Amino acid sequence: MSRKTAAFLALALLAAAAPAFAHPGHDLPGAGFVAGLLHPLSGFDHLLAMIAVGVWAAQLGGRARWMVPLAFVTVMAIGAATALAGFAPPHVEAGISASLLVLGLFVATAGRLPLAAALALTGAFAFCHGAAHGSELPALADPLLFAAGFMLATALLHGAGLGIGYAAQRRHHWLARAAGVLTAAGGLVHALA
Repeated sequence: MSRKTAAFLALALLAAAAPAFAHPGHDLPGAGFVAGLLHPLSGFDHLLAMIAVGVWAAQLGGRARWMVPLAFVTVMAIGAATALAGFAPPHVEAGISASLLVLGLFVATAGRLPLAAALALTGAFAFCHGAAHGSELPALADPLLFAAGFMLATALLHGAGLGIGYAAQRRHHWLARAAGVLTAAGGLVHALA
């Protein structure tokens, strides 16, 4: 897939996402894989964070391009499993708001961290997103299929973010800055909702 195509697909996902200020209505059809696949696309908070992770990974470059998204998906699965096991971590929504604000600012400014710090930061945010996903399992949904769906959607959104990040580095420098500002603004809206 070309970088232009990836950037276009990422922007199309942003445009198609239904704005949501909380997480109502996740009893989506399919009650399993399809519901999980659609879950990150149904709320702006998850959508923006997942794309921002990919953009930031592209900006960091090197091994971060694959390690940051992989760490996010892995720790997100741990957060979801924790919530599914009945442990509701405190302040999950505040962590999601912080993820949008912080990741957005890093993307907008092309901020850099050492790889270990970037992994720790995205891991902390991923745990919050995973706990939210796990606590919002639709009634009658198969937890493993739901998790597989939202993990795949997350990986695809990270890929779209990587495409935006690459396009921004090559030609459209404004694209990453705009994505970062939009994500940080989303964090403020989420915090106030």
